[in-house]
Amino acid sequence: MTRVLVLNTGSSSLKYRLFDGDTTVAKGLVEEVDDHQTALQEVFRSEELENLDAVGHRVVHGGPDFTEPTLIDDDVVRTIERLIPLAPLHNPANLAGIETARKLLPDVPQVAVFDTAFHSTLPPEAATYAIDADTAKAHRVRRYGFHGTSHAYVSRRTAALIGRAPEDTNVITLHLGNGASVCAVERGRSVATSMGLSPLEGLVMGTRSGSLDPAIIFHLHRVGGMSLDEIDELLNKRSGMRGLAGVSDMREIERRRADGDGAATLAFDVYTRRIKELVGAYYAVLGRVDAVTFTAGVGENSATVRASALAGLAALGIEVDGDRNAAPERGERIVSTSASRVRVCVVPTDEELEIATQARAVLGG
Repeated sequence: MTRVLVLNTGSSSLKYRLFDGDTTVAKGLVEEVDDHQTALQEVFRSEELENLDAVGHRVVHGGPDFTEPTLIDDDVVRTIERLIPLAPLHNPANLAGIETARKLLPDVPQVAVFDTAFHSTLPPEAATYAIDADTAKAHRVRRYGFHGTSHAYVSRRTAALIGRAPEDTNVITLHLGNGASVCAVERGRSVATSMGLSPLEGLVMGTRSGSLDPAIIFHLHRVGGMSLDEIDELLNKRSGMRGLAGVSDMREIERRRADGDGAATLAFDVYTRRIKELVGAYYAVLGRVDAVTFTAGVGENSATVRASALAGLAALGIEVDGDRNAAPERGERIVSTSASRVRVCVVPTDEELEIATQARAVLGG
């Protein structure tokens, strides 16, 4: 089994990548999609998709129902539909891609790979919110976590980079993009992660607030007169770096900070402090840390963020080498000092390859 088409269907976009083994033979992005069936038909016309062994679909939320990649059938589709209230912005679009691909490729096995699945190994004390237990159960309120395919791939690649087996490696992975999350991976299993019921919790992000006092929501509603929809839009689209500095692009934040812009400086400091706080917290959870690994757009490309987020942690055995960190190299690399007990790594993520790999595993290939 070699040829796997990976689809990542957004509300108005379609990202695809065709693998032959681990080699990418075609990829593309269709934007401003109004009709997913038409968009997929265009992809099928433009690419050679004969002899496909499988289609792998990214699905954001698997809820408590899906804890591993799953072969898609009608029952699976209905269950993903029932999970829409947990991910109203993402699961409907993911479902549109699944349903369209099943119509256009009825004889090709389809596999759903869930962003939440890697975090199904969270222990109860990490997954449970301290609210009324019956209310939480009735509404499926718990920590699910996201970016699971990225954290799984990056933690495994980190183990290889530092010469250890995944089952003997403890790593803190930092997925820093427009969305951002941290994961503590103990011997190949997620045991703590920063995103929760939704992708809003945790780190400061491009436009999302990350963790905040829940009373802020009540305050904005009761005192500020904002509706719940307005607060939802504020916290997801007008907060984070955009809310603090007016822009969400970290490159622009860093340029303005270098020019002495106060808002950009504060935004950068808030962003990196939250990372540092969670690195320290997850170090305590793991007890022993072999590596801290940065990935995704900001994590892979911003030496300044990496250095600032880990500054002052020498007492924990974490020391970034200034020259290695600032070097223009790309790809997997170690940027810590030779004396650092904990390796600091940069590992480019490859979520599509991870989805293809997991799809093959489900089908025995």
